[in-house]
Amino acid sequence: MSSAKKPQTMKPETAAKKLGIYLPATPTAFREREITREEFNELQANPPEWLLELRRDGPHPRPVIAHKLNISNSGLARGGITDALTTAEIDRLLEERPEWLTAERATQAKVREEARRVKEQDAQESAQR
Repeated sequence: MSSAKKPQTMKPETAAKKLGIYLPATPTAFREREITREEFNELQANPPEWLLELRRDGPHPRPVIAHKLNISNSGLARGGITDALTTAEIDRLLEERPEWLTAERATQAKVREEARRVKEQDAQESAQR
């Protein structure tokens, strides 16, 4: 006799990370229990209003902030950004273009260009073999 399979679950931290949202800003019911795979899939397919609002207005987690600013997570730290930011705060940074942000965006552009160059070089070497 085998018992019914236990549904696959994830911690709220993992679910928030996969959803791209800042966990402390989520409803208490989301933070205080494990999320089943079915519940997670439903959140992705039919996001409730609180999830839509978090994605739209924030506060946003560091990876989302870095992506919106077009810099690395390390660049955020070098710029002194340690807390979650709202969409309005991110937009303000993009408008004001502080010196550190301009420098970090230039650094990130160089990193991406170098990654592209290496990828092309690897492809050429593979084609020659």
